[in-house]
Amino acid sequence: MKNRRLPILFIILLVWITGCSASGENKSEKMSQSNDVAMDNTQSGTGEQANFYSSEMGKADKTVEPDKVKVQNQMVIYQADLELRVKKFDKTVQTLEEKVIKYGGYITESNVSKEGKEQVSGSIRIRIPQKNFQTFLHDAESQAAEVLQRNITGQDVTEEYVDLKSRLKSKRVVEERLTTFMKSAVKTEDLLKISADLAVVQEEIEAIEGKMKFLENQTSFSTVNITLYEKSVVIPTIDKDKLNTWEKTKKQFMKSINMLLVGLSGLVVFIIGNIPVIAILLLLGFLFVFFYRKKKNRPE
Repeated sequence: MKNRRLPILFIILLVWITGCSASGENKSEKMSQSNDVAMDNTQSGTGEQANFYSSEMGKADKTVEPDKVKVQNQMVIYQADLELRVKKFDKTVQTLEEKVIKYGGYITESNVSKEGKEQVSGSIRIRIPQKNFQTFLHDAESQAAEVLQRNITGQDVTEEYVDLKSRLKSKRVVEERLTTFMKSAVKTEDLLKISADLAVVQEEIEAIEGKMKFLENQTSFSTVNITLYEKSVVIPTIDKDKLNTWEKTKKQFMKSINMLLVGLSGLVVFIIGNIPVIAILLLLGFLFVFFYRKKKNRPE
C-alpha cells in the first residue's frame, strides 16, 4: 500500500512544481510588458515635449503664408525739377515761400549766390503735399519770365509697399505665436531659444515698419527742386561824389602848401643844424680866396 502511495505523491509534487514555474514565468512576462509600456510612455512624453516648439512653429509657418494686401490708391513718388529765369529774384523767392505755406508744404534746402551786381542765382528744395503738386508747379512757373527747363519724374512703389505690408502681417502672426510659446515654456533652454527668435522677429518688424513709413512720406509729399536765375544790366550813373570839383581843388591847394612848408622847413633845419660845418667851410673858402688873390697880386 505504501509502495503505491509514493508514486502518487511524486506525481503530485511534480505537477505542483510545474505549476509554480509557469506562474512565475507569466508574472515575469507581465512585469516585462508593464516595464516596456512604461518606457514607451516615458520616451513618447519626452519626445513630445522636445518637439512641441518645432511642430507648433511648423504650423505657424504654414499659417502665416503672406496674403496679397490690396492698396486703394497707387503709391507714386513724384519729383519735379524747374529752372526759371525771373525779373526780381528776392520778390520771386518771397512769393514761392508764401505759396509753400499756403499749400501745406515746407522748404528743406535753400541757397543764394551772387556774381557781381549783374548775376543772382539760387535754388530751393520744397516738399509739397501730392494733392497740391500740379497746382504748385503752375503757380511757380507763373512767377517766371521764362521757363528754361521742366522735368517731372514718378516712381511707382505700390508693389513694394504691398509686399512690405504682407511681410509685416506675417511677422505679426509669428510674433504672436512666439509670445504664446514663451508664456507656456517650462524649460530654461526653450525659453532662451524662443526669446532669441522673438527678438529677431521684432527687429524685422521694426525694419519693415520704418521702410513703410518712409514710402508713405515719400508718396504723400512730392519733391520740387527750383533753380532761379536773375540777370540784370547795370547802367552806369553819374557819381556826384567823384565830381566834387571844389573839394578836390581845396584838397590839392592844401597839398601844395604842405609840400612848400615841408620844403622850407627842411631847408631851415638843414642850415641851422649844419652851422658849424658851414662856418668852417666858409672860413676855408675865405682863406683860399685871400691867399689866391694875394699870390696873384704879388709882382714877379
